[in-house]
Amino acid sequence: MLLDSVSGRWQPPHFKPVITVETMSTPIFVEITPNIPEKLQRLPELAGNLFFSWDRPCRSLFEDLDEVLWRQTDGNPKLMLRCVAQRALDRAAADPVYLARYAQVLASFDSYLAAPAAPDDAPLVAYFCAEYGFHESFPIYSGGLGVLAGDHCKAASDERLNFVAVGLMYGQGYFVQSVDSDGVQHAVYEDHDPRDLPVKPVRDAANAWLHIALDIAGHTVQARIWRAEVGRVPVLLLDTNCECNAPEDREITHRLYGGDKATRIRQEMVLGIGGVRALRALGLAPAVWHINEGHAAFLVLERVRELVAQGVDAEAALEAVAAECVFTTHTPVAAGHDSFPHDLVRQQFAVYLDSLGLPADRVLALGSAPSAPHEFNMTWLALAGSRSVNGVSREHGGVSAALCAAHWPELTPVRNPVGFVTNGVHVPTFLHQKWAEFFDERLPAGWVDRLSDGEMWKALERVPDEEFWAVSQDVKARMIYGVRARLKAEFAAKGMSSMQWRQTVRFLDPNRPDVLTIGFARRFATYKRASLLMRDRSRLAQLLGDADRPVVFLFAGKAHPADEPGKALVREIKQLMLTPEFAGRVVFLDDYDIRLARWLVSGCDVWLNNPIAPLEASGTSGIKAAVNGSLNLSILDGWWAEACDGANGWGLSPASVQDPQRRDALEAASIMETLEEEVIPLYYAREGMPWSPGWVERCKHAMATVIPGFNMSRVVNDYAEGIYRPAAKRGATLAANHFAGAAALVEFKRRVRDAWPHVTLAKAVDLPPQVARVGRLQMQVAVGLAGLRPGEVRVEIVGERRLPHPLPDGPFLSSFRPHRRDGDWRADFAAGGERRPDGTCLYTLDVPAPSSGQYALEVLATPTHPLLSHPYELGLMKHLE
Repeated sequence: MLLDSVSGRWQPPHFKPVITVETMSTPIFVEITPNIPEKLQRLPELAGNLFFSWDRPCRSLFEDLDEVLWRQTDGNPKLMLRCVAQRALDRAAADPVYLARYAQVLASFDSYLAAPAAPDDAPLVAYFCAEYGFHESFPIYSGGLGVLAGDHCKAASDERLNFVAVGLMYGQGYFVQSVDSDGVQHAVYEDHDPRDLPVKPVRDAANAWLHIALDIAGHTVQARIWRAEVGRVPVLLLDTNCECNAPEDREITHRLYGGDKATRIRQEMVLGIGGVRALRALGLAPAVWHINEGHAAFLVLERVRELVAQGVDAEAALEAVAAECVFTTHTPVAAGHDSFPHDLVRQQFAVYLDSLGLPADRVLALGSAPSAPHEFNMTWLALAGSRSVNGVSREHGGVSAALCAAHWPELTPVRNPVGFVTNGVHVPTFLHQKWAEFFDERLPAGWVDRLSDGEMWKALERVPDEEFWAVSQDVKARMIYGVRARLKAEFAAKGMSSMQWRQTVRFLDPNRPDVLTIGFARRFATYKRASLLMRDRSRLAQLLGDADRPVVFLFAGKAHPADEPGKALVREIKQLMLTPEFAGRVVFLDDYDIRLARWLVSGCDVWLNNPIAPLEASGTSGIKAAVNGSLNLSILDGWWAEACDGANGWGLSPASVQDPQRRDALEAASIMETLEEEVIPLYYAREGMPWSPGWVERCKHAMATVIPGFNMSRVVNDYAEGIYRPAAKRGATLAANHFAGAAALVEFKRRVRDAWPHVTLAKAVDLPPQVARVGRLQMQVAVGLAGLRPGEVRVEIVGERRLPHPLPDGPFLSSFRPHRRDGDWRADFAAGGERRPDGTCLYTLDVPAPSSGQYALEVLATPTHPLLSHPYELGLMKHLE
């Protein structure tokens, strides 16, 4: 093993041929690998399936071979097996206790893989994402999007979905962060040896490594296909580091989110176009294509190209492809929506554009947002190429609907097709093992298969406080131990003194874990406002300096190397950490990754989140914390706006002001007041006991309310039933009879768009009086159809009750579940076919009136067709004035 002096990480030597040299300056590397004992022959199999990333007993098999080496290898099972001493393996093979644990893990692993497959009618879902966060030892992720995608795959495996994922195999991935004593963030990139990653090449029948080819900028680029196993789910990963490629093409998949726009568009072409071709190379025919963030939207063009090559009209092909595509958008921040100049698109796609059967201007229009018509926007392409669009929380769904409103020009955002499925987390990955063992004792058998059973989780209320507190303190002490060791290694690598380390960790004592510890760990994007509480440093110092009620803040997070304002936040917090006034009370931890995230969310007492609302799409780190009994202190945005009930944490309403400085000041003061008046007093209200009864009660309630609603199994089932199955059905319907349905829909939309400017909607008789008795509601309207048939225009009345005020009853967790909000009422007019002298058609309403109350009523006319995916899919609507 070699220690990298820059990153402080242990790196294995690579095999090189032994060469006789004249100079002593060139080292000769020799790698000696151990022999796996016969009794442990399946350890490499366990190391090669990411099942280990959520199964703690499986990881323990590797850790217990050599705990020091486990830390040196960053918890990487495959690297561990390359480096572990032969005597350690032989000792384990002779230890009956270890062998019994090994047999138990294998039994669990085999049982998991052998569980019944997805039903025969379950559609195959292909899930595309630019990053995946499965485990810290597999660094092809940068942050929340990747971890969410990894959790989605894990839960798809747990729930036995018919599912395959597609991504990129980055040579270096995202950067390793080091922050110096001035607070300057340094980005270090490391090459990753595929032998140390849980992947293997995909090979054809002749055992040759399977490649795909695509045309980029007028020449062919090859990409190799790798395969990772996530339980039952295969993940296909592409990389262009092939000897046959030009040097600049070998660099395409080098770094995650690195390079200029030319590099980014080439990466996204490999992901979207190459990803489709990789699936075809394996003989797979997905019925649903899930575009997880816009990076993968070029798959829409490749699917159109495939159908055009089969003889399908290009516009019909686009309709058919859109029917089976699903688009999930994850951010309302502009940086999360890639766009490219039209000239760059033409240059990189070159002759590929000719294969789509559409004029180049029509292709470019698919990605042209009205606000930037000369840019090709990947989110806009995904909107054009998908008939199911969702955000990742109820708040974010509304924000996304507004951001994308121009795609449906005549609709208000609340009526357009953008819905939401609120995120969750993969509980087995982020729930601490000690809590899992506690649940084994205190909850019904099979609790892990009943995560969404809210009634079951109420059993936590009956758990004795002292037992609950004992587990929480054990978990917290383990987190503190890990944080101290991490800081010690960091300080030593940076040449800082042991005295500085002791000063930094003086309130982080695993033997006294009852100091209130507040965590803030996430990407250091400016809208997340990591340094918000530092606006009033004297007040913060007073809060932290109370000797009777000590408080420690733990911060961690990376700023993108090109994000100077984000790096300034890192600098501000790091510098504060090293000032005498805040030393030991504010701690910044370098190189935030999944392992550090697991520690912090399991051990912090309070999880702080103070984004600028409504810019937090979801914010799943707070879910992970609540799953472990931590209490959220957060602005009401993202998932927390749905989860907070006033007793499972603290929710703070965003300040309703326009000035950003005043907003920040008001919200910082609100958080400080909550800490001073509620959080800290409650934590230390121990009444002569080792714990605060009120605090423990809230922690139990946090677990019991957050786990059933915000686990990833619930999420993937919402996708499966509310989005995937309907998309597969739509796609099959439009593709039937050589895409006759798709062709009919194209023709219908063409006629409607031509006619719609001339369609009119007017009252035929006086509208109902403003005060009416309970009974029937009768109306007639006249519609000028402009050549459309009566059955192609739907007229409806939509009512919203104003008195009494409707109850705030959802929708809950997913807008794709059947749900009608309290106070909503609607009914369709019947098209009688009767023509008036002016040529308009009469539509009649005669229905029971809604229940008593005051209603705001609207009469709307929209195009309708049985093959539309949403009643307002075309974005065209007439209002009765």
